[in-house]
Amino acid sequence: MTSDLALDYISRRMQEMGHGKKYLLRFRHILLKEAEVREVTAYNQIFILIEPIQTIRIESDVGLFDLNEDHANEIQYEHRGRIKITNLSLSPTNARFLQAIP
Repeated sequence: MTSDLALDYISRRMQEMGHGKKYLLRFRHILLKEAEVREVTAYNQIFILIEPIQTIRIESDVGLFDLNEDHANEIQYEHRGRIKITNLSLSPTNARFLQAIP
């Protein structure tokens, strides 16, 4: 997902959630050590993955992102609630998100 598409998407989603234009945007560049699992609490917020890579798995209250997953019906780029980010690689990697905070 491109940054422009993510910004447009966030604007619409925040309207749908009743926040209008009253939200803060942050760019989150999360660095993960080899095989690291990181949990982020983001209730009432939106995290949009903007640079998908093969070596991360993201599970949240609204869905799953894992390009290696064979049994998923859909891959989610939007994440909210409890977010678990897993580095599937044996080397450091990163995950880049746009975060919207009402």
